[in-house]
Amino acid sequence: MRNYKEFFNGKKITMLGLGLLGRGLNDAKFLAECGAILTVTDLKTKEQLEPTLKKLAKYKNIKYVLGEHRLEDFRNCDFVLKAAGVPLDSIYINEAKKNKIPVEMDESLFAKCAPNVKVVGVTGTRGKTTTTYLIYEICKLAFPKKVYLGGNIKGLATLPLLKKVKDGDVVVMELSSWQLQGWGEAKICPSISVFTNLMDDHLNYYKGSVKKYFEDKAKIYLNHNKSDYLICGEKISKQIGKVKSQKIIVKKNDVPKSWKIKVKGDHNLENISYAIKVAQILNVPEKLIKRAVKNFSGVEGRQEFLREYKGVKIYNDTTATTPDATIVALKALSPDQGGTLVQNSKRIVLIMGGADKNLDMSGLIKEVPKYCKKVILLAGTGTEKLGGKVDGILAKSLKEGLLEALKWVKKGDVLLLSPGFASFGMFKNEFDRGEQFVKLVKALK
Repeated sequence: MRNYKEFFNGKKITMLGLGLLGRGLNDAKFLAECGAILTVTDLKTKEQLEPTLKKLAKYKNIKYVLGEHRLEDFRNCDFVLKAAGVPLDSIYINEAKKNKIPVEMDESLFAKCAPNVKVVGVTGTRGKTTTTYLIYEICKLAFPKKVYLGGNIKGLATLPLLKKVKDGDVVVMELSSWQLQGWGEAKICPSISVFTNLMDDHLNYYKGSVKKYFEDKAKIYLNHNKSDYLICGEKISKQIGKVKSQKIIVKKNDVPKSWKIKVKGDHNLENISYAIKVAQILNVPEKLIKRAVKNFSGVEGRQEFLREYKGVKIYNDTTATTPDATIVALKALSPDQGGTLVQNSKRIVLIMGGADKNLDMSGLIKEVPKYCKKVILLAGTGTEKLGGKVDGILAKSLKEGLLEALKWVKKGDVLLLSPGFASFGMFKNEFDRGEQFVKLVKALK
């Protein structure tokens, strides 16, 4: 491993994007402590970024350009550290490249600076967070002081893990299509890659091109060699085709039927099958894999059971920001727990709606009436695009939506927040939406 402090000390770095989720904050802290000379630029204003800026106030080697970006900050620096979600056609990234300035991203830069660490990378439209956490939980049992969590995890930055990792350690990363852009630029890959599935998502970012979305996701395996592994589902395997690495196709039936599992739905059996295969490659004993799977109760904001209130089970599925994700939740959480409907089994009251992502909603419009006795719609550009095709009651706030939903439930029903849309407009992000929902549900008397 190269001496990372020496590498970053004195480097002039432009950080494109700071944000409020904690990743930019932790990267800025780490680089400042390493002695880098930072220019942090974000389109958000000083007032909007105040919670993050307060935590960076003591660092004198950080200069801020807020409420705008300036081309000049991308001309005279050692490298640019780009946040996830920067537009594909960013004039600022193009300016850096025109001036032969390297463009780096948090996770791939970490991998370049820590070459003797084994990275397990997980991507896919759905299931990547659950799969990442389960792999991490299994590895914690097998080698507790040698495994770390990184990537697209709320509040985490991966680069600061350079302070902790040692040769031979394992870092399990969730990787979004945006974050994988950095791996493509660096021409590197995780040594074990998991690609769960591909569904329509982020088409507002990719300007309607599923092909461009897939191309970014594919960067998780494109630079593999023969000693690397690609683990994937049956459907996405056909789209991937031949690869340089060892390709392993898994399916939900790979999970032993005798194992007791807390998380619901066929999609979670698939997630478990990916984690099992990774653990086997890492030589984790089966008894430890089984124990971790048995104890795994899911991830915050993903079909997360909050409480039973007057005989009604309430779930937080705020990270369902696509129609496919909401359909999966409806099938998994219908009272017959498998999506096999019986006469008059509509027992879900659904809170959905939000900001448009340019996705096809026809499947969700068709499925909602099969599972839901009532729908509460949160205001937003996506909800407006439904054009009345989902028969629901419009709520101006999440609190109003929850109180309205409670009027329609009775003992044995399920009350589900599974929006099917992005959160922007009414909330800062999907995590803010979920946190607000959890607070409201906990406050019910």
